[in-house]
Amino acid sequence: MKPVKPNRVSVDRESLIIDVRRELDMPSRRLFGKRIVTLGGLAMLTGCSLSDDKSVETFLTRVSRLNDTVQGWLFDPNRLAPTYTEAQITRPFPFNAFYGIDDVPIVDGSDFRLKVSGLVRNTKTWSLPELYALPKAEQITRHICVEGWSAIGRWGGTPFSEFLKRVGADTSAKYVGFRCADDYYESIDMPTALHSQTLLTFTFDGQQLPPKYGYPIKLRMPTKLGYKNPKHIMEIFVTNKFPGGYWVDQGYNWFGGS
Repeated sequence: MKPVKPNRVSVDRESLIIDVRRELDMPSRRLFGKRIVTLGGLAMLTGCSLSDDKSVETFLTRVSRLNDTVQGWLFDPNRLAPTYTEAQITRPFPFNAFYGIDDVPIVDGSDFRLKVSGLVRNTKTWSLPELYALPKAEQITRHICVEGWSAIGRWGGTPFSEFLKRVGADTSAKYVGFRCADDYYESIDMPTALHSQTLLTFTFDGQQLPPKYGYPIKLRMPTKLGYKNPKHIMEIFVTNKFPGGYWVDQGYNWFGGS
């Protein structure tokens, strides 16, 4: 029997392991990462070879999806993110988006209508006065950016779980998705949508939500990284079909836990 030639690996394994460690280096991932962050262990778990650039891309994608699954297992819907005092609020609160501040979308609130679709009983559209009349809640929590910085802000609105209840959402569905005025789109898992600190926000620091922070509506989730918190929301939909997200579809982790 002829010996089998090993596959030639054209990738830099040292660079690859750095990329993998970066994928797993968020606080909620570290315990898991310590147990499997070796090329052999990860390759076995993902069922991938590392023989060429295409297989490496597949490998990293599967590591990311594996990471999403594990974060979902670790997520505790009853665990609260830390809260802070007014004295600890970051002022000025940073602006951050995939465009410059001069390109922030301007939404006309007078004729704004929030569309609700998918697995819900009530698909009516919502005006801003109707949304403002919903039960109110406020939080001072930390926004954590995947780029490495964080800031504390004061957000006001209505519990998202309450809103989902009012529209008759199927809370056994897997995902809630969002479409935004600036072409951004995002989706989250249902347990996070129902978390008590997940807010549909209309105010920032006691004032109407400024355009640069997401007017007319921003979803605020202190249990998620910043890119998972969509701004300028125009549509909310409930679905069992994976909706992806703006950054997720470019390689970011989908779960995005902070």
